[in-house]
Amino acid sequence: MAYVIGPACVDIMDRSCMEECPVDCIYEGERKLYIHPTECIDCGACETACPEQAITVDRLADPDFRADNRRFFEEPLPGREAPLGAPGGAAGLGPVGTDTPLVSAR
Repeated sequence: MAYVIGPACVDIMDRSCMEECPVDCIYEGERKLYIHPTECIDCGACETACPEQAITVDRLADPDFRADNRRFFEEPLPGREAPLGAPGGAAGLGPVGTDTPLVSAR
């Protein structure tokens, strides 16, 4: 059970959660952050660090954002030819520079 970042993060991206994540599994899109569902170790550090209360456990997350979070890693994003997959840490990848269509449309 991973965590999911919901709509309260769109255009806010405080990044406190990224600083607290011990496994570097929070990736930066253009307008929102995304938690990698298999890299997340379910520690909850991100949830308590988020001042926007945008992070919830997967099973309690908005269904649209739960599916969207997986799409960020499993499907090619706009302007990219291949899915991100499991890069093994956000710091090495850096900002992705694009979001899923759901977030882009907001």
